[in-house]
Amino acid sequence: MGEAHTTGHRAGVPGEQTGATAETDTTLVVVTGLSGGGRSTVARALENVGFYVVDNLPQALLLDMAELAVKAGGAARRTAMVLDVRSRAFSTDLAEAIRELKERGYAPRVVFVDADDEVLIRRFESVRRSHPLQGDGRLADGIAVERGLLEEARDQADVIIDTSHLNVNQLRRRVEELFGGEDARRLRLTVISFGFKYGLPPDADFVMDARFLPNPYWVPELREHTGREEAVSAYVLGQEGADAFVDAYADLVNATTAGFEREGKRYLTVAVGCTGGKHRSVAIAEELAARLRRSGLAANAQHRDLGRE
Repeated sequence: MGEAHTTGHRAGVPGEQTGATAETDTTLVVVTGLSGGGRSTVARALENVGFYVVDNLPQALLLDMAELAVKAGGAARRTAMVLDVRSRAFSTDLAEAIRELKERGYAPRVVFVDADDEVLIRRFESVRRSHPLQGDGRLADGIAVERGLLEEARDQADVIIDTSHLNVNQLRRRVEELFGGEDARRLRLTVISFGFKYGLPPDADFVMDARFLPNPYWVPELREHTGREEAVSAYVLGQEGADAFVDAYADLVNATTAGFEREGKRYLTVAVGCTGGKHRSVAIAEELAARLRRSGLAANAQHRDLGRE
């Protein structure tokens, strides 16, 4: 997909709110554009930054969905509606539906994804799909028909993203820059403690084994306490090799986060295990999360098996 052409028009550019959206604190985004242009990637990127995304919405339901989003609030306070030619209700009336939204005071931000015909043809051919509007004709015929249907909607767009020279990650980052804000684009880390006897966390990206450290279970005055308590934490972290162990994993996570973010990963799970998930893994998970936060990462500690014994 090289460089994007992103064009802002009129007063509805990202960052502004007027009419109904301002009054209700609801942000509405309408995503449309050429098939093969990258609508699905845009939709996923909007989900990543907290939008409630409705895909393949018939244009006839655009106003109804906007009204529902405003009334619902909460998780629907940021709603994106994706429209394309898969819906037979989709027609040249899309432009009129967008106009009606604006007339009702909803001030939607319209994103139009586009690409050169040659690029679209290559994309369809690479996945061996026909264009939804080509019928018995060629891919180029379907693309031409769709361009005609969407011409007025393109003219109404607040943001036009030409994806001809953008790869998936570049397109995702562009959308996140427009709609996410810095916090939404940050990689979020969960450091989770667990007990090996209960099985590995299935979503772990890294697994640390703290069983090389002496087990507080065998210290009578510590047995009934947990790694979240100062006495147990001090005992675990005071053992030979414990500090270097935490440091090594903190360095590893710090060294990889930038790469994960470039590849579009938004959540990273670091699992720390001991025998039962009560003492060593809990203390190590709390300390690792604290060190990662001090290095500027968004990290929190969770304890899957604490209290399970």
